[in-house]
Amino acid sequence: MTYLSSRFADTPQPMTTTVEIDPAALPRQNNGGRLVSIERDDAGHFVGDFKFNGRKIVGLVDTGATAVALNLSTARRIGVPVNQSDMTQLVRTANGETRAAIVTIDRLDIGRISVNNVQAIVLEDSALGGVLIGMSFLNRLNRYEVDGNAMVLSQ
Repeated sequence: MTYLSSRFADTPQPMTTTVEIDPAALPRQNNGGRLVSIERDDAGHFVGDFKFNGRKIVGLVDTGATAVALNLSTARRIGVPVNQSDMTQLVRTANGETRAAIVTIDRLDIGRISVNNVQAIVLEDSALGGVLIGMSFLNRLNRYEVDGNAMVLSQ
């Protein structure tokens, strides 16, 4: 069974700011890699503008989520072929157990950071009201850390 956090349920999507950082401006260099900073929102979450297969989607970074998670409507909007009959996996979320499909996102970007072939979980629309950026994306980065009121992602 896959475990997944879903703090998004019934929560309106806050306005966010995603800032690309010049690596030369940071005291800790990562040998010329790409860095992106996501500012903490008023609720204390790190929410940013991601691109799923080239389509802009607002996502909440959730280090407690096993995988990237999106609902069925969002998956269809970004061109992931998934049907109700594909929902064969049982997953446990903060809202209880539900059925899900495991899919692959061809490309997931934020700023200059890009990761190909990211495993994701598609849930029923009623089980997830937004997009969670979980460990199946974060583990593919060189580093991610909270620095004051920002989460810094490094590739």
